[in-house]
Amino acid sequence: MAASSGKSVLFVCLGNICRSPIAEAVFRKMATDAGVVDKWRIDSAATSTYEIGNPPDHRGQACMKKHGVPMRHVARQVTKEDFMSFDYILCMDESNLSDLKKKANSVKNSKANIELLGSYDPEKQLIIKDPYYGHEEDFENVYEQCARCCKVFLESNS
Repeated sequence: MAASSGKSVLFVCLGNICRSPIAEAVFRKMATDAGVVDKWRIDSAATSTYEIGNPPDHRGQACMKKHGVPMRHVARQVTKEDFMSFDYILCMDESNLSDLKKKANSVKNSKANIELLGSYDPEKQLIIKDPYYGHEEDFENVYEQCARCCKVFLESNS
């Protein structure tokens, strides 16, 4: 478990079965490899209720396995408490960002910095596209984008 006095990040996408659990798993592995995972609280969530209780998409799990990135997650929806307890809420696209900002406005003590994960991409790909209706290569693209973004995010918070 991460230290409560440490930093915290919540990765968010529409259903919490494709992009955000990949970002969570990638960031957790990078933080572990850097020896700082105990300083972080790391999780992921959905803006929608579509997939609550479901595991990550099998194609995303296969992609993570191929890259040696452990992935264990059950989809959940963002809560009001998330806005009060996470330092950063990093989402995947403009729709997520809009939904999160609306929810944050209804939370009195919101402290979270809500940003696009893609804003950390050195290749300037701001949007991480939903691979759900795509193919394995789309999940690979999500992995590569998340890896680039999470590396920069972790370095900027070290």
